[in-house]
Amino acid sequence: MKKIIIFLSIIILLVFAVVIFSYLSKKNITGETIKEIYTFTKAICNETNYCQDYEIVCNNKGLVDMKPITGATVQHSLDWKDPRSEEIINRLCE
Repeated sequence: MKKIIIFLSIIILLVFAVVIFSYLSKKNITGETIKEIYTFTKAICNETNYCQDYEIVCNNKGLVDMKPITGATVQHSLDWKDPRSEEIINRLCE
Protein backbone atom coordinates (compact mmCIF):
# COMPACT_ATOMS: atom_id res chain seq x y z
CA MET A 1 0.00 0.00 0.00
CA LYS A 2 2.84 2.37 0.87
CA LYS A 3 4.46 1.74 -2.54
CA ILE A 4 1.22 2.66 -4.32
CA ILE A 5 0.94 5.95 -2.41
CA ILE A 6 4.58 6.81 -3.23
CA PHE A 7 4.06 5.86 -6.89
CA LEU A 8 0.87 7.96 -7.16
CA SER A 9 2.59 10.89 -5.43
CA ILE A 10 5.44 10.76 -7.96
CA ILE A 11 2.98 10.58 -10.86
CA ILE A 12 1.00 13.54 -9.51
CA LEU A 13 4.21 15.58 -9.07
CA LEU A 14 5.33 14.74 -12.60
CA VAL A 15 1.96 15.72 -14.06
CA PHE A 16 2.02 18.94 -12.05
CA ALA A 17 5.57 19.72 -13.25
CA VAL A 18 4.58 19.10 -16.88
CA VAL A 19 1.53 21.35 -16.57
CA ILE A 20 3.56 24.15 -14.96
CA PHE A 21 6.34 23.82 -17.55
CA SER A 22 3.81 23.87 -20.42
CA TYR A 23 2.09 26.95 -19.04
CA LEU A 24 5.33 28.88 -18.53
CA SER A 25 6.83 27.95 -21.88
CA LYS A 26 3.71 28.97 -23.84
CA LYS A 27 3.96 32.55 -22.60
CA ASN A 28 6.78 33.29 -25.04
CA ILE A 29 5.37 31.53 -28.10
CA THR A 30 4.05 34.11 -30.54
CA GLY A 31 3.37 32.07 -33.64
CA GLU A 32 5.34 34.57 -35.72
CA THR A 33 8.26 33.69 -37.90
CA ILE A 34 11.66 34.95 -36.91
CA LYS A 35 11.86 38.66 -37.62
CA GLU A 36 14.94 40.03 -39.27
CA ILE A 37 15.47 43.48 -37.79
CA TYR A 38 18.30 45.63 -39.04
CA THR A 39 19.41 49.22 -38.53
CA PHE A 40 21.42 51.61 -40.64
CA THR A 41 22.05 55.34 -40.88
CA LYS A 42 21.22 57.52 -43.85
CA ALA A 43 21.69 61.19 -44.65
CA ILE A 44 18.50 62.75 -46.01
CA CYS A 45 18.88 66.14 -47.72
CA ASN A 46 16.24 68.72 -48.58
CA GLU A 47 16.06 71.07 -51.58
CA THR A 48 18.45 73.58 -49.95
CA ASN A 49 21.09 70.85 -49.38
CA TYR A 50 20.53 70.77 -45.62
CA CYS A 51 21.27 67.15 -44.68
CA GLN A 52 20.24 65.29 -41.53
CA ASP A 53 21.44 61.81 -40.55
CA TYR A 54 18.69 59.39 -39.57
CA GLU A 55 18.73 56.03 -37.84
CA ILE A 56 16.55 53.74 -39.95
CA VAL A 57 15.11 50.55 -38.40
CA CYS A 58 13.67 47.93 -40.76
CA ASN A 59 12.32 44.42 -40.54
CA ASN A 60 11.33 41.92 -43.20
CA LYS A 61 8.05 43.83 -43.77
CA GLY A 62 9.51 47.32 -44.22
CA LEU A 63 10.19 50.48 -42.26
CA VAL A 64 9.77 50.17 -38.47
CA ASP A 65 11.20 53.47 -37.22
CA MET A 66 13.13 56.48 -38.45
CA LYS A 67 14.76 58.87 -35.93
CA PRO A 68 16.98 61.89 -36.58
CA ILE A 69 20.43 61.60 -35.03
CA THR A 70 21.05 64.65 -32.85
CA GLY A 71 24.02 66.72 -33.97
CA ALA A 72 24.43 64.89 -37.28
CA THR A 73 23.51 67.69 -39.66
CA VAL A 74 25.35 69.55 -42.39
CA GLN A 75 24.48 72.48 -44.63
CA HIS A 76 26.04 72.16 -48.09
CA SER A 77 26.29 75.03 -50.56
CA LEU A 78 23.39 75.45 -52.98
CA ASP A 79 25.49 74.20 -55.93
CA TRP A 80 26.52 71.00 -54.09
CA LYS A 81 25.47 67.76 -55.81
CA ASP A 82 24.86 64.61 -53.81
CA PRO A 83 27.40 62.03 -55.08
CA ARG A 84 25.13 59.11 -54.23
CA SER A 85 23.06 57.41 -56.90
CA GLU A 86 19.29 58.03 -57.01
CA GLU A 87 18.78 54.41 -55.93
CA ILE A 88 20.86 54.95 -52.78
CA ILE A 89 19.28 58.34 -52.06
CA ASN A 90 15.74 56.94 -52.24
CA ARG A 91 16.41 53.56 -50.57
CA LEU A 92 14.92 52.96 -47.14
CA CYS A 93 14.02 49.32 -46.45
CA GLU A 94 14.17 46.47 -48.92
